[in-house]
Amino acid sequence: MSKIDDRLKQLGLELPVPPMPVASYVPYVISGKLVSISGQVPIGPEGPAFLGKIGAGLSLEDGQAAARLCALNLLAQLKAACGGDLGKVRRCVKLTVFVNAAPDFTRQPEVANGASDLMVALLGEAGKHSRSAVGAGSLPRGVAVEVDGLFEIA
Repeated sequence: MSKIDDRLKQLGLELPVPPMPVASYVPYVISGKLVSISGQVPIGPEGPAFLGKIGAGLSLEDGQAAARLCALNLLAQLKAACGGDLGKVRRCVKLTVFVNAAPDFTRQPEVANGASDLMVALLGEAGKHSRSAVGAGSLPRGVAVEVDGLFEIA
């Protein structure tokens, strides 16, 4: 078990089975020591969660929870890319967080913290990353948040 797996257990979190793509793309691409992971949406055990717009029916806290669930799906894909061994993860390099936001909602960075804070909680210093937080008029399947990521592995 890796330190990341241990930390997940301490936090009472489990990684889901990595979701399969629903369109014409692959879940991740490895190039050298970098793994680029395709955008992950908030899919839980019951299916898609957090449907709708942040700031119009969904709260900031809902957005943060959605971003955290996206990050767990991101980590599930990362684990698959690492052959099941999260011990190979060296750093979270960058996250891009897309927020399905009401036109007047401007707190995308705070929504993105749901994903960013989880990376730091799990990876410590290596979880600190660059980031973009972008408001979107809509997202696939009507979800509230989508997160993609770039990671360095051994």
